[in-house]
Amino acid sequence: MATYRYRCGSHGSFDLSAPIGTAPGTAPCPGCARPSTREYTAPMLGLAPRAAVALLDRTAATAETPTVVSAPPPRPAHRRTPLAPPNPALRRLPRP
Repeated sequence: MATYRYRCGSHGSFDLSAPIGTAPGTAPCPGCARPSTREYTAPMLGLAPRAAVALLDRTAATAETPTVVSAPPPRPAHRRTPLAPPNPALRRLPRP
């Protein structure tokens, strides 16, 4: 099944699902039942995973309206790596 888009002069666009290659040139509008002409758009053959669609939507949104910040993020409290717990076997190693 493929999704086809039609446009009504008074109610705007609506989608219609039909087997590939069987879409009519006109379809009745669900709001007023008048014949609506088909719009030729990019193929909408299937659904993508929800996470992928959300990522694409967020990416497209930042292209037009990027997030503005007033300052860089704060630095971490300390950058030192934590020490390993004391191990008695490590005490016998030579110190640098």
